[in-house]
Amino acid sequence: MSASDFIRSGVVIEAQPFPRYVLEPAAWAEMAARLPGQPTLTLTALWADTTHIHALFTDEAEGDVLTASVPVADGSYTALSPARPAAAWFERMIDDLWGHTAQGGTDARRWIDHGRWGIAHPMAPKPEPAGGAPEPPEFLPVEGDDLHQIPIGPIHAGIIEPGHFRFTAAGETVARMEVRLGYTHKGTLLLMRGKSPRIAARFAARLSGDATVAHSIAFARAAEFASNTEAPPRAVMLRAVMAEIERIANHLGDLGAVCNDAAFAFALARFGLHREQMLRAASALFGHRLMMDCVIPGGVAVDLDPAGLPVLHTALDAMMKEMPSLTRIYDDYASLMDRVVGTGRVSRALVDSFATGGYIARASGRRVDARAFPSYPPYDALGVLAPTREDGDVDARLRIRLDEIGDSVRIIRTVLANLPDGPLTVALLQTSGEGFGWAESFRGDVWHWMRLDGGLIASAFMRDPSWLQWPLLESAVLGNIVGDFPLINKSFNCSYSGVDL
Repeated sequence: MSASDFIRSGVVIEAQPFPRYVLEPAAWAEMAARLPGQPTLTLTALWADTTHIHALFTDEAEGDVLTASVPVADGSYTALSPARPAAAWFERMIDDLWGHTAQGGTDARRWIDHGRWGIAHPMAPKPEPAGGAPEPPEFLPVEGDDLHQIPIGPIHAGIIEPGHFRFTAAGETVARMEVRLGYTHKGTLLLMRGKSPRIAARFAARLSGDATVAHSIAFARAAEFASNTEAPPRAVMLRAVMAEIERIANHLGDLGAVCNDAAFAFALARFGLHREQMLRAASALFGHRLMMDCVIPGGVAVDLDPAGLPVLHTALDAMMKEMPSLTRIYDDYASLMDRVVGTGRVSRALVDSFATGGYIARASGRRVDARAFPSYPPYDALGVLAPTREDGDVDARLRIRLDEIGDSVRIIRTVLANLPDGPLTVALLQTSGEGFGWAESFRGDVWHWMRLDGGLIASAFMRDPSWLQWPLLESAVLGNIVGDFPLINKSFNCSYSGVDL
């Protein structure tokens, strides 16, 4: 039996649109042991509630989405990290929040809990007072001669999120880099408990503010599946317009920021101008530059303002008119090419091992896009380009963004040309149920899970794509000079807040 077969042998729990299978601890352990023999079954998320561990797997080769659960026995469960390295950070998070220990895990260090909370395991049935003084963070050892450490952050020189990076270097060459996050932990999952999806949607929209539309769509779809409610067709189409505007604006910002870190300020100015025009168009259309709280469970909170359409089309036309010349300038600027080509490479094998999504995966040759698989309306009818590159370096990650912008423009114009009339929202049914929601953010695939009890949230989890991208940054900087880290880091642009919960 394959790992997938072991999952399907479990007790079926009805969830929409994918059932959840509950395994006994022995079957879970056997499933974990068989994961190395099924490399196409990739770990997408791992989380917990007070009594169970849940693992979400996707198998694009087979067209499968599978969820396995196991009851926690004596406070522990069999770890998945030996077979799926991406599980390590999830296992550390589960231990910090729920107190469930991954037996046989590859990394047992604290993650979100830095020892400064007043309680330990805040999401456990009976949280306990935290004991002892905070201990210094523990970093993995590095062997070699003439090595030195460079601590950076969590407070940085720019207006960015807090995160600590610990470098071990031989001269200027990076021998190891470790990421330490958790500084923006907000207790989001606990804050959602006992609230209606409509109220809790504000927390989902703020998990990672630059991807507020994508997270709101995934959350809304999870709530709609859990309550057996279908959003109106007009709302579904408007969600796509918002999501693609968000994608374009963020890609433009990233393009300018990476070029600026390579001392090419002209690109920052031009890409920054077009990003600003997109944000102004979003404000003119939907009343908010980031479109925050515009997507809600059951539909959308606001219709587009027809007066904003000329603003959007003007912004799109100006951007697409200048994009070929900006791309040509980027190609011809030799000192810029010297900084980005070959810098911060990520191998296809590593991307596959961590089941990474978004432009990081596609820049290394892994063609994944949640709009295409598992897909969701209206993209199942519109189609997506999902371009790929092979080099996996900073240059490839920038070119993926350039390629995606044009396809997002196509999608926006197609949707607006076929926008149906009708209501913007429907009321969610006040029922009990369980649902999954997903969306493709500008970073990659976003996944949300929700269990409702009488219309209120009993448990929820939100998985930002950065969970599976941050570990690859640690690898991408190896062998590069410390001075190239800002360049590599911006080409990744992982979310801090998104994984800090």
